[in-house]
Amino acid sequence: MLTSSAFDGLRFAFGTLTVLPVRVHRWDRPAARGGMLCAPAAGLVVGGCAAGLGLLLLVLGAGPLLAAVASVAVPAALTRGLHLDGLADTADGLGSGKPAEDALRIMKQSDIGPFGVLTLVLVLLAQVAVLAQLYAGSWARGAVAAVVSAVAARLALTLAARAGVPAARPEGLGAAVAGVVPRPAALGLAAGAVAAAGAAGAVLGGYDGARTAGAVLAAVAVAELLLRRCTRRFGGVTGDVFGALAETAATTALMVLGLGR
Repeated sequence: MLTSSAFDGLRFAFGTLTVLPVRVHRWDRPAARGGMLCAPAAGLVVGGCAAGLGLLLLVLGAGPLLAAVASVAVPAALTRGLHLDGLADTADGLGSGKPAEDALRIMKQSDIGPFGVLTLVLVLLAQVAVLAQLYAGSWARGAVAAVVSAVAARLALTLAARAGVPAARPEGLGAAVAGVVPRPAALGLAAGAVAAAGAAGAVLGGYDGARTAGAVLAAVAVAELLLRRCTRRFGGVTGDVFGALAETAATTALMVLGLGR
């Protein structure tokens, strides 16, 4: 049976990381810790919705490209596009070449600069291309990829919220969740997610199990590189950085799953 603190963590995860009608009752550090530990569960729901819509379109006679576009659109819609917006803002901040304070100010502006636009276009094209390839070869592999990439995206958020990672600003979502997850818990959750992904992929074949587990490992590894770059560049994490980490992890996982097909 779930305890009240576990429910608070789930509410925090779904209330802050999705548009699902979940009310967040607590905003303190323990609730944030539970929420970030539950982030992959939110990814599982988002990925399941993405895969479900893609499969529905295939059943109705749509082609793999349209199914792929739908599977990419669902996570964007369920997050109000905040992760994509964070990716664009982070790209603008990193590409500005300005000191941390100026870069953070650029990231807070409502407009999107050339670095952000280019990054968004390339990332979305990559996600759609891989999912279209996978749906064309096997509806099951496409669906698994949609789910695994969404879980990997939220797992990257859990790892980025581990102890020792500072916030770049004293306010905002980044400050609310920075450093709340103990390192052993973050690593344990990552190991469990990799094992679960491998088991899910193994249903499609032994090699698919290894590939799917490797996709999650690659996703968190690349997200970790970006995290370190951002913490050095900005002095810590922000909500925009979390969004960029999620999209980076999702895209990396998909690219690994699309290799050798």
